[in-house]
Amino acid sequence: MKTIAVLNGPNLDRLGRREPEIYGRETLADLERKLHAEAADLGVAVDFFQSNHEGALIDRISAMPESGVAGMILNAAGLTHTSVALRDAIKGSGLPAIEVHISNIHAREEFRAHSMTAPVCVGVVTGLGLAGYSFALKFLADRIRA
Repeated sequence: MKTIAVLNGPNLDRLGRREPEIYGRETLADLERKLHAEAADLGVAVDFFQSNHEGALIDRISAMPESGVAGMILNAAGLTHTSVALRDAIKGSGLPAIEVHISNIHAREEFRAHSMTAPVCVGVVTGLGLAGYSFALKFLADRIRA
């Protein structure tokens, strides 16, 4: 069974508690339960990782090709807008990646509209809440099976 990694960056461990008017009331654990069920229906496995530290995310991405991961869903949070190193890790992995944002980054502060990581991803889902992860999962599962 192919594995899709779901990586979440800084502050996403606070989902459900941090700015619920923007990010909703569901927690990261709720998202993980939902995606596990959806992945099983799609015939893939999911591996979750969250860190508030850029280097930990880069280390995880760098290890993925040798660990059998077939693709990744990444919500790099604030690192999306600043991290060339994260961008380079995604590109260097050679894996298809979907960038996900819970809120519509283009409808918020101007600095959020620019993504350092989007150019090395096969797609971006933004502003659809946690459902964006589900769309990304289905896309990657279909792509992996094709």
